[in-house]
Amino acid sequence: MSDQIIVDIEDRVATVTLNRPERLNTLDHDTLELLIEALDEVARSDEAGVVVLAGTGRVFCAGADQAEMVERKPQEWEPIVRRYLDPVRTIVGMDKPVIAALHGDTVGGGLGLALASDFRIAAEGIRLGAPFTPIGLAGCDMSAGWFLPRLVGLGAATEMMFTGRLVGADEALDIGLVHRVVAPDEFTDHVAEFAARLAAGPPIAHAWTKRAIHRSLGVDMDAEFEFEIFAQVQCIQTEDHHEGVAAFQERRRPEFRGV
Repeated sequence: MSDQIIVDIEDRVATVTLNRPERLNTLDHDTLELLIEALDEVARSDEAGVVVLAGTGRVFCAGADQAEMVERKPQEWEPIVRRYLDPVRTIVGMDKPVIAALHGDTVGGGLGLALASDFRIAAEGIRLGAPFTPIGLAGCDMSAGWFLPRLVGLGAATEMMFTGRLVGADEALDIGLVHRVVAPDEFTDHVAEFAARLAAGPPIAHAWTKRAIHRSLGVDMDAEFEFEIFAQVQCIQTEDHHEGVAAFQERRRPEFRGV
């Protein structure tokens, strides 16, 4: 793996770090391919129970690299734009919870990566947004059109997507765009503690929970209820469930093994 994307797995926490600080962690074509490869790797890894998506430098991710926004024909642009959705699909499709550790500004495609993640933890003072329309692009790029209205509501999403306005961390918390806002000097420890808590959880139950959440966005109530029944029947037969009940009764911490 190139040093543009750093992958580290320790204590069942896989950290995938965007490492192009001199380019604001933008995703050029090479970095995009490396990110997809890294996400595929941690999605398959039996050593990882949770994934943290992070960045180096002062920005989490500023989206696509403007240096590659050159003149192309429509038939050339379509596969490129399509490919930028693949890391989003991988984040959503993996059974492991994904935490977006937003230590710095998170804009454009960076926001798309964060939106696709299951949890978004932001440092105080950062900004988030989809500033596409100010440069003549549709405001629905890299999953924003799907996730943003569902996370913050139609009104807030409409304003953000039409104007490209960046929102501060506190406002992002108020509208449900992020889950937590943490002081910068406490940020790394907070993310690590939350990741460790998830990593110690039951992998099978996490997988079915994530599948149910994303499936519910596109089906009616009865279909989701049927899936809930199916998912719970699968989980109730696992050794992890029996361990969880036993640990609760014995007033001890459970030791889940993913079986």
